[in-house]
Amino acid sequence: MSTSRISKPYEIVERALELSTADGCVVIADERSSANLRWAGNALTTNGVTRGRTLTVVATVDGAQGTASGVVSRAAVTADDLEPLVRAAEAAARGAGPAEDAQPLVGTDQAGPASGDFTDAPAETTSAVFADFAPALGESFARARAGGRELYGFANHELTSTYLGTSTGVRLRHDQPNGTLELNAKSPDRTRSAWAGRATRDFKDVDPAVMDVELAQRLAWAERKIDLPAGRYETLLPSTAVADLLIYQLWSSTARDAAEGRTVFSRPGGGTRLGEKLSELPLTLRSDPNEPGLESAPFVIAHASGDDASVFDNGLPLAATDWVRDGELAHLITTRHTAALTGLPVAPGTGNLMLEAGGHRSLEEMVGATARGLLLTCLWYIREVDPATLLLTGLTRDGVYLVENGEVVGEVNNFRFNESPVDLLSRAAEAGRTEKTLPREWGDWFTRAAMPPLRIPDFNMSSVSRGV
Repeated sequence: MSTSRISKPYEIVERALELSTADGCVVIADERSSANLRWAGNALTTNGVTRGRTLTVVATVDGAQGTASGVVSRAAVTADDLEPLVRAAEAAARGAGPAEDAQPLVGTDQAGPASGDFTDAPAETTSAVFADFAPALGESFARARAGGRELYGFANHELTSTYLGTSTGVRLRHDQPNGTLELNAKSPDRTRSAWAGRATRDFKDVDPAVMDVELAQRLAWAERKIDLPAGRYETLLPSTAVADLLIYQLWSSTARDAAEGRTVFSRPGGGTRLGEKLSELPLTLRSDPNEPGLESAPFVIAHASGDDASVFDNGLPLAATDWVRDGELAHLITTRHTAALTGLPVAPGTGNLMLEAGGHRSLEEMVGATARGLLLTCLWYIREVDPATLLLTGLTRDGVYLVENGEVVGEVNNFRFNESPVDLLSRAAEAGRTEKTLPREWGDWFTRAAMPPLRIPDFNMSSVSRGV
């Protein structure tokens, strides 16, 4: 194949594999396109479309002491960049010691047949994805202006086509759409602010008018200000806040760390807490690459190795996994390597997360059943305090409201919280209806989530936060 004629993603993958002189090679080509809109003060400000390519080469070299790996990733790769990139990965492998996570590269016997669209052009998004959304947004601007509100925010849509090829013959492809919509409403004097967000695959299932109605209601609630001290309050966590907490819990649920006694999932005295009851509610926390509306890659795509992923597992099929089943801890994240170390089944991480508990009430209905408590909008600046308990701290943002006798009576000050998501699951008194949601804190990395609102009888608002 003439180098000058190499331009398609699959051709770049094939050429990089041809150039490899290592014992094993994995090549991942990520072709990305994005379209976005931004607005401020009830008017569009910018829009744009971008495209980019990233190529990752994993070289493996066998030696007397074991197999070493070298990984190099570069953006905007052209045909002329291929050989230097491959050689850099090989040099990294030859200069490294044996890889702890070394396994035979996944073969076609495990990965299955090649993707039928492997040689097709990458999927691309354009500004046309906003064809219906943009006019609806313009109508929302007019309603907000008439109602004395100012809308700010952005909409972003991405399409990533990933081409995975290996020296063992694996040829797989996955197209991942990913859309986010964040909408802020502010009073003209900037003393009141409210936020709403949505995740979407194609912007056909988001309605800015519905979001504006929600935001208008929250701004109205905020007309009355109430100061509350720190303390433990019955608290309604909306689905976006639940997602942020449980995504962090999932990221922290690697089997090796648990087996070695370093996490909240470690059993005192040794081993893991698999099989233990985490909640009296029938909670099931699960991932499934084929979940309708939340589809994610059905095979491992690993650009680097760690306890939660291994470059040697690239191409390994992903199955539906229950992390918590009927309230019991059912699985921890494993690669083939960490599964062998811990004696647990292989369970790689997957690109979505759902929590279900059989609840049917909406957040609004849960508010109506609250004698006195707090209603949150979202969380942010979440940080880990203690891995042994998975204690997290963070701040509330864009609206904390006081509920009395089933009605929101005003907006209270923001708080810093200190809570463990694992502990919250054990104390949750009610789970509402599961719905797709956009995590506010982790939305740049993880958007495919569906969560119910949760009622926590004694959520720990550890201190008052001013000026947020």
